[in-house]
Amino acid sequence: MKGLEQYDVKLLLALVKSVGGRTDFFKVLVQGPHPELAAFSNAIRGDDDAMVWLFKHKFAWLAILSNACDGDEKAIAWVQRNLTKVNMMYALAAKRNEQAVKWLYANKLEIFLMLARETEKFLIYQEKEYAWPYVMHFGGHVRAAEELTEWKKQQEHDKERQQN
Repeated sequence: MKGLEQYDVKLLLALVKSVGGRTDFFKVLVQGPHPELAAFSNAIRGDDDAMVWLFKHKFAWLAILSNACDGDEKAIAWVQRNLTKVNMMYALAAKRNEQAVKWLYANKLEIFLMLARETEKFLIYQEKEYAWPYVMHFGGHVRAAEELTEWKKQQEHDKERQQN
């Protein structure tokens, strides 16, 4: 099972800072051995190109985790079925789910609490920005949705091949 806890805590701390908007930490992630964390950071921040990059580089689970943090019900269900409980609780805590926050705290997973808080802060900021009546929206996440559809087709194809 995949999940964010597979990464060293120092990388997760850099991810926390990157989600919080620190470009110096984003650059560390991009230039390091795990650029997928930089893409995940940008995906959380609404970057369609980052979502597409994650799918194309076999990190679909991070793209879907990003959508779960946004509250997407299908993504949450997928995370619950396919990732570890830590990832599920992080995604829920990013939307201020009290039980998830308590679970992360009780299990001494402070780094995931920090990540959830930074994610939540950005999501709140994003909601306020998009609520402004003069912001124009041009369809958003179209490329990411297309990439998700392609990924699902590939998953089904792979499953069929394994059964045969």
